[in-house]
Amino acid sequence: MRTFGSLVGLLVVALIAGLIYKFYFTQGQQGAAVRNPQQTIDVIGVKNDLVAIGQAERIYQAEHSSYGSLDDLVSSGAMALRKTGRDGYTYDAEASTDSFRVVAHCPAETTPGCTSYSIDQTMEVQTAP
Repeated sequence: MRTFGSLVGLLVVALIAGLIYKFYFTQGQQGAAVRNPQQTIDVIGVKNDLVAIGQAERIYQAEHSSYGSLDDLVSSGAMALRKTGRDGYTYDAEASTDSFRVVAHCPAETTPGCTSYSIDQTMEVQTAP
C-alpha cells in the first residue's frame, strides 16, 4: 500500500509540473504576434529610425526653440535620414513649440496585424493606436 501512495504522489507532482510548464510557455507566446525574422528586423529598423528622428528633434529644438517637421529636420541638417519610411512603414511628424510626436504607420494592407509605433519628447518608443 505504501508504494501505491508513492506512485500517486509522483503522478500528482508530475501533473503539477506539466501544468506549470504548459502555463509558463504558452502564456508568453499568446501575447506576442507571430513574426518571421524579416518582420522582426523591419520593426527593429523602424524603432531605430524613430529614435534617430527623436534625437534630430532635440537637436532642432535646441537650435530653433521649437520642434520641426521631418522636412525641417532634413533641411536644417539635424537629421541625415532622408527617407519617409522603411519597409512599408511611413513616418509622420507632428511638432509644436514644446512637444513633438513622430508616428511610424504600419502597412496594414500588406502586413495584416502589424503594429504602428511612435516616439515623443520623452524619447520612449511606444505602440501607437
